[in-house]
Amino acid sequence: MLFRSVTPAPFEASEVFRAAVAGSRGAHEDGRMPPNVQFTVEHVQRDAPDGALPTDEDGSFDAYDARLAARLDGRRHALVVNGFHAFDPALWSRERAFFDPLWRAVGLPLTGAITTLFHGTYEHSPVGVHKDRFATFMFGLRGRKRMRFWPRRPWDEAVSTKTDYARHTAASVYADVGPGELLYWPADYYHVGESADAAPATSVNVGVPRDEHHAGYELEDLLADLDPARLAGHGDLDTLPATPDTALTARGPGRELLAPALPKALTTAVHALYEFAEPVAMGRRVTVVSLRRWTAGGFEPVPPAAPPRALMDTDRLRGDRHTRIRWAPDGPAGTVCAANGHETHTSLGHHELRRLTDALSGRDPVPVGDLLTTVAPGARREDLRTLLEVLESFRAVHREP
Repeated sequence: MLFRSVTPAPFEASEVFRAAVAGSRGAHEDGRMPPNVQFTVEHVQRDAPDGALPTDEDGSFDAYDARLAARLDGRRHALVVNGFHAFDPALWSRERAFFDPLWRAVGLPLTGAITTLFHGTYEHSPVGVHKDRFATFMFGLRGRKRMRFWPRRPWDEAVSTKTDYARHTAASVYADVGPGELLYWPADYYHVGESADAAPATSVNVGVPRDEHHAGYELEDLLADLDPARLAGHGDLDTLPATPDTALTARGPGRELLAPALPKALTTAVHALYEFAEPVAMGRRVTVVSLRRWTAGGFEPVPPAAPPRALMDTDRLRGDRHTRIRWAPDGPAGTVCAANGHETHTSLGHHELRRLTDALSGRDPVPVGDLLTTVAPGARREDLRTLLEVLESFRAVHREP
C-alpha cells in the first residue's frame, strides 16, 4: 500500500543525515567499517570505509552526494546504515511519535522495530531479492526509489537471496516511491529495492518483526543489553553471564565414547545460567526489561542518556509530552523508575512518584523547589532532586528558560 502523503513526516533529511554520520563515526576512529554499516560500489562490498562514509564536514546529503560522485567517478554505490535511530534523539523522538498510534492499536513489537537507512545510486539493493521477518514501512526522503515484489519465492534454486533476478521481473509488481511518500508491505513478500533513475535516492525503512525465531530474540533481549556504541563496533554486552575461558572438549575413555562429565566450559556456562535465573534476580531483570520496553516506544536500542546536570530550586521543569514515566517496586528498598528506555533506582515510593508526574503533566513549567515540596523534608527531597536530574538526562523532563 502506497500513501502519497503522510503528516507529520516521520523523518526529516537533516536528522537522518546527522544520525547516519553518528552511526558511521566508528569508521573514522579506527579505520574499519562499523558492523552496522554496509557500503558497496557496483555490487562489490567494501571492507574498509576509505573516506566513503558521510561526515560532519559534508553537512548534508547533497554535499555528500557531490563528494562521492567525484570520488567514485560516477560508479553506482549503496550506503546502508542499520539501527541508526539510536544515534540521534530528535530523530528517535519523531519516529516514536509517528508510530505511537499504531502501537496503541496493535501493541508494541516485542523485540523492537528496526530502522535502516538506504542511500545511493545503486541498481538494486546489495542483498538482492529476499524475504525477511519484518513487515516494512518505507519512507521516501530524497529522489525516487522503486520497490519490486513477489508474493512467493520466484526461483527454485536452494538459495535465500538472489541478485541476478532479471528473468523473474515479469512475475513481479512494483511501486515507485518519491519524497514524502510511505510504502507498506507485509513480511511474507519477497522484495528488492531499485533506483528509479540515475539520481541518488534516500529512504528509511522501519521493520516490524513478524516472523521467525521469536524465542531466540526474546531470550537474547532478556540476557543482554545492546547499546548504540556496540552497534557501531564499540561497547560491550554488560549483562551476559560471565564464564571463564576454558576448553569446550573433554577426553573420553575411548575413541568412540563421550566423557562421563560435561567439559568445564559447558559446566560453568550452565552454572552461570542457573545463577542468572535465580528467582529474585531474574524477577528484577524481567521488571527492568519490561519497563525499558514500555518506555522505549517500540524502537531499541535507545539513544544513550545525557550526562546529568545539577538542578537548582529556581530551575523550571516541564514533562515531555511524548514521554511516559513508569515505575515498579524494587524490593523493600524503593522503586525502579524508567523513561525513554532507561531506568534508575530511587528510594521514593509509588504515591510520591504519582504526585511528581501529576505535577509535571500540567501546561506550565514547575520550579524545582515546588516539586520538592511533594515529598517530606530532609533526605527524601534530595533523593527527589537526584531523580529529577536523572530524568532530565533521560530526556523525560526539560528545563524552561
